Amino acid sequence: MARIDPNAIRQGNRLALSRALTAVENNEPAGQDVLSALFPLTGQAHLVGVTGAPGTGKSTLVNQLAKTFRQAENEKDAPNVAIIAVDPTSPFTGGALLGDRIRMQDLAGDKGVFIRSMASRGALGGLAHSTAAFATLLDGAGFNLIFIETVGAGQAEVDIAQLAHTVVVVEAPGMGDDIQAIKAGILEIADILVVNKADKPGSDNTARALQAMLEMAHGLGSLPPAGKHLPITFKESMVDTEAASQRWDPPVQLITATERKGVNSLVQAIKAHRDYLRESGLWQTKEANRLQKDLEALIRDALVTEWRQALDEEQFASVLDEMVQRKCSPIEAMELLLGRRKMSL
Repeated sequence: MARIDPNAIRQGNRLALSRALTAVENNEPAGQDVLSALFPLTGQAHLVGVTGAPGTGKSTLVNQLAKTFRQAENEKDAPNVAIIAVDPTSPFTGGALLGDRIRMQDLAGDKGVFIRSMASRGALGGLAHSTAAFATLLDGAGFNLIFIETVGAGQAEVDIAQLAHTVVVVEAPGMGDDIQAIKAGILEIADILVVNKADKPGSDNTARALQAMLEMAHGLGSLPPAGKHLPITFKESMVDTEAASQRWDPPVQLITATERKGVNSLVQAIKAHRDYLRESGLWQTKEANRLQKDLEALIRDALVTEWRQALDEEQFASVLDEMVQRKCSPIEAMELLLGRRKMSL
């Protein structure tokens, strides 16, 4: 692929941005060059993750949130909004099924909104491997509010907590028993809990159950302060310890996204959590953790690629055959291939 001009992306050229995102998703040199060029301009966007089980109304909610943020009282205050919709992979084409695009068509005429679907390509945790790179590129392109809607993988869908600043977990009445929320790790990753489809029977009971779980967890001290879902590796001196010690209590909000009921309240909660992170210094902590995770992933991928390129295919086949015959365990096979153990004759 030919070189992509970073300045064109900064100036709002949607074609250049789309080409850059495709290059990044395909791990092409042109995409890596654009990421490197725009990286110094990043770190300003508020990343909002929207996660939850399939059928809870995540796409409809993101659509309404984007419209509400864009309809600010002062047009100059309206953020440029990007939406990354991680869709399941098509079993036929390997691409995204684009279901979220269908639900967000009423945003198509807004020049301040950019929507990109991407295929999960079998990645676990609800995100695709290049989702973080997409977020970085869109940040560098000048979008200051980025929604990341996960694929809806259920209990495995926790990677979003390591990527987004604010995690919105969407529940819906009739989606399973109340214990499912605990099993899915919601109490650990949620900054804001939403009970969507509040017009359906049982929504009040779902909200009360979630609120009771939160209060119980807070009372037992099992929940960390907001923003500290991850191990803190950033310098603690950069965090306002007095502000950070003030616990963020995840609110539980009843919403009917199809009728826009409760959406304004959710927008205010998202803004409040953003302000909390910045005032406490936990914003920098989350950024440092996110960048550390990205760096480790890049190093891991590079080492695996280099190892595969230098691998003796005959030795690999021989070791694999030993495993199939149960003559060596996977751990022993790994040590053989890495040269830590000699193969018995």
